[in-house]
Amino acid sequence: MAPLQNATEELTDEPACSIERSLEVLGERWTFLVLRQLFLGQTRFSELRESLGIAPNLLSARLRTLTEAGVVETAPYQEIGARQRQSYHLTKAGSELWVVLMGLQQWGDVHRPRPAGPSAVRRSKTTGQAVRVAFVDEDGVEVPVDEVEIIAR
Repeated sequence: MAPLQNATEELTDEPACSIERSLEVLGERWTFLVLRQLFLGQTRFSELRESLGIAPNLLSARLRTLTEAGVVETAPYQEIGARQRQSYHLTKAGSELWVVLMGLQQWGDVHRPRPAGPSAVRRSKTTGQAVRVAFVDEDGVEVPVDEVEIIAR
């Protein structure tokens, strides 16, 4: 006989680890490339497909996963003489992935550099100064990576 579950404990097959749950949505190569294009303002399926050179079935699958996870939402549009289609827009959850995407870019610039240098740089819109992704404590003070610990709960 199986032990009784605590009444407050959820019965679920969902992974306990936030990283694993995130990777269920984001852990496919094309996903971050689709997100990059959405951040660049491309919202239409045809724009995304053309700029990425991705097969339509793969793009459809990525957009469906992102939509079902609440990262992207759709909005109808219609060009004159054409049927109605859906455009894709980042939700608040999707917009918050900007820091993740920029962290990947920063890591790639350092650990997988191109001989020609970075394809893009990160700058403050206000000051024009270069910016980088970092850990910051509650007081806004940067914390070195080797000073950050993860405490399992």
